[in-house]
Amino acid sequence: MYDLEESKYQNSELRLSIYGRSRDEWDKLAQWAVKHRVYSDNVRWLIQVPRLFDVYHTKKQLANFQEMLENIFMPLFEVTINPRSHPELHLFLEHVVGFDSVDDESKPEHHIFNLDSPLPVDWTEEDNPPYSYYLYYTYANMVVLNHLRRRRGFHMFVLRPHCGEAGPIHHLVSGFMLSENISHGLLLRKAPVLQYLYYLAQIGIAMSPLSNNSLFLSYHRNPLPEYLSRGLIVSLSTDDPLQFHFTKEPLMEEYSIATQVWKLSSCDMCELARNSVLMSGFSHKAKSYWLGPSYSKEGPVSNDIRRTNVPDIRVAYRSETLCEELQLITQAVRTEELDTIDEEDSLTMAPLPGGR
Repeated sequence: MYDLEESKYQNSELRLSIYGRSRDEWDKLAQWAVKHRVYSDNVRWLIQVPRLFDVYHTKKQLANFQEMLENIFMPLFEVTINPRSHPELHLFLEHVVGFDSVDDESKPEHHIFNLDSPLPVDWTEEDNPPYSYYLYYTYANMVVLNHLRRRRGFHMFVLRPHCGEAGPIHHLVSGFMLSENISHGLLLRKAPVLQYLYYLAQIGIAMSPLSNNSLFLSYHRNPLPEYLSRGLIVSLSTDDPLQFHFTKEPLMEEYSIATQVWKLSSCDMCELARNSVLMSGFSHKAKSYWLGPSYSKEGPVSNDIRRTNVPDIRVAYRSETLCEELQLITQAVRTEELDTIDEEDSLTMAPLPGGR
């Protein structure tokens, strides 16, 4: 973090884990963070929750899935209602921006999440709940927590899970319905309709080509350049940098290798950097400093080329293309509705059989 504070141009979002095995995990993490001063204006934290209920249940550490949810969220509700109940946690949460759900997505799932799925208090099976089950109950608790935090005047959290790195396509459906942004999204290349929906909704995708190259997909097959050219909100990110990178600047490795391999232009690189700021959990004040005071508006008026180095014509093209696509979809839906109404009217106005 000292290196980040010395640098004028770098901020980071780092991850820490909460496992949900016991109620005091949050307090232990917060006490460690405060004691060792692991906070900085240049750093924000995401809390990643590994999907390991089956492991903890087998070891008799958790009786049911509800217990895991309570271990994760009850301390957050308590500190939001009464910050004095967990003073270190209250300080630590000022630097936490969201939650991540992590594990190997390629693991087989033995259940499908539907109306017949057991409630968390009744999930006592040895099998792990499916991905969508984890994501839904994480999202549901976060919605209630965020309403409470907003009323109390505190900042809110976002859900930004690992999604679409491997495994079934329906993980991306869950991510589309519940997430602010996702990480990886490799499988969107196999699902054009979902890719189009992610584009229309402008859901951000943080991609890590070097990590994917080692684990799931060779570098030259990574879909990042295609996503970028089609207008999806993509950015470059690191994943396990101590394992997959070789220098003190792992993010610079990602940018420099992407530039050389895919022959990206300076405009492309600046757009990726701009997207990373937009997707980040830093404050409105910080984003205004990096992107300009109008960054949250639509179209080229949102762009300050002196700060982003992205030409206005690129931002205008992205905005106009998106508006045209949304207009096309809207017109198609309206036309279909009108056709349905015309068919119903023609049926009701038709003469009765044998009528005069």
